[in-house]
Amino acid sequence: MSNRITESAVEDFCLEVLESQGYRFVSPEELNRQEPEKVIMVETLREMIAQLNPTVPLPAQEETMRKVLDIASPDQLANNEAFHRYLTEGIKVEIQKDGETRGEIVNLVDYDTPLNNRLQVTNQFTVCAQQRGTTVTKRPDVILLINGLPLVVIELKNPADENATVRKAYDQLQTYKVEIPQLFFYNTVLVASDGIEARTGSLTAGFSRFMRWKTVDGIREDEAVIPQIETLTKGMLRPDVLLDLIKQFTVFEKSETEDENGLKQIETVKKIAAYHQYHAVNKAIESTIRATASIETVNEDPTTYGNLPSVKDQPIGDQKAGVVWHTQGSGKSLSMVFYTGKAVLALNNPTIVVLTDRNDLDQQLFDTFASCKQLLRQTPVQAENRNDLRNLLR
Repeated sequence: MSNRITESAVEDFCLEVLESQGYRFVSPEELNRQEPEKVIMVETLREMIAQLNPTVPLPAQEETMRKVLDIASPDQLANNEAFHRYLTEGIKVEIQKDGETRGEIVNLVDYDTPLNNRLQVTNQFTVCAQQRGTTVTKRPDVILLINGLPLVVIELKNPADENATVRKAYDQLQTYKVEIPQLFFYNTVLVASDGIEARTGSLTAGFSRFMRWKTVDGIREDEAVIPQIETLTKGMLRPDVLLDLIKQFTVFEKSETEDENGLKQIETVKKIAAYHQYHAVNKAIESTIRATASIETVNEDPTTYGNLPSVKDQPIGDQKAGVVWHTQGSGKSLSMVFYTGKAVLALNNPTIVVLTDRNDLDQQLFDTFASCKQLLRQTPVQAENRNDLRNLLR
């Protein structure tokens, strides 16, 4: 980083690291937006939908565009959750083929090959919105766009200014949410940094839930002398990691609350895995694949099962996946949800049984699983006793 520590120097450094991760810098002028109120790069999205879904007819591609652009209820979080479904599950459309109407899924992103997507980064991205009859204009510092969609917002402050803290960057993000709300319909991750310290969180996270990302490779934590924004950018915003976080490590957890008048309502909280949850779950999935694989399977598909660096010296198919040690308050329940969601895909829809040693813990854990049905792609069931468990397993 330059010896001249200014906010622009921090911004330049951040952009440089992002470009080294595979993003292409595009100035706001080059993005060629027609209106500053619009936050999606419409032509880019249209081109990428066509490229990623070549067999889908043009009318269905245009219907997909309309669904993405028409997310506009008064509830910002509801919009964000609806878009998250589109982003991770694809958009269902109907097409005509051989004289019949059939359903088709149109994908907005290629998760399997991240570099097949159009990865862009821009700075000083002007967004306008009407607030109480006046036009409000804001310029978030750095935006990451994938296929024309503004998925990551980064707010930076000057590390040389003692008043410009990470908290101030976080507060600025909260102001943006109120004054240019449409930008956050499509947001997946927020980042706040003072150029040295950096934290990341979800749309609903309070400041205490904005966390550091402490590792690039998932093996060792970076040294204290390395700026946290560098570690976060290299470790979390790398395209393959970011897309994995979006698809497999983000949940909209729902719980029922009751106010002082006895009125019940459903509260939604968006949660994203912390760095230790992300890397622990991925290593556990690797280990589980190895432990459950047969020698025949490995020989048939060595690219999938034969290159698991963290478990390569352990026997294939020995049914010993391993143990993940946790500390109190480290997010054990959500780690189990993330693991289950990934295992469902990695192991061809297995049956997963969760055992607990206390009734209160069993109910708490089941509530967490039940509130994350979208990620699990099915509804979990709680066994009441041994006989009930036997019946469920049948």
